[in-house]
Amino acid sequence: MNYDEKILRFLAEAGNNGLSVMKISRHVFNDSNSFFETIDFEDVHRYVQNFLLKNSRNTDSLIENVGKRGIYRLNPRSAESQQLKLKFSDDEKEEEKPTNNVDLSLSLF
Repeated sequence: MNYDEKILRFLAEAGNNGLSVMKISRHVFNDSNSFFETIDFEDVHRYVQNFLLKNSRNTDSLIENVGKRGIYRLNPRSAESQQLKLKFSDDEKEEEKPTNNVDLSLSLF
């Protein structure tokens, strides 16, 4: 999953209150950073800032500024953002499928 999808997923989870650029950057960094592939937080933060600024310029953009400086959310008036919310909620439901707790291991005796 690339940074764009992660940013949109975190904004969808945040709801109408939105998230600050720093919190989005921290979430993307924590989700992307691993033991074997380390990334620089400043690079992630710069990418998140540019992505949010670029995608929130118009009134009908996918992302909008909440009104406070540096806080963004998915634009509720955008059809594309509504579709994303549905997509992410469907993904969560698929992950939460219950598993049967039947022990399929073989008996030793």
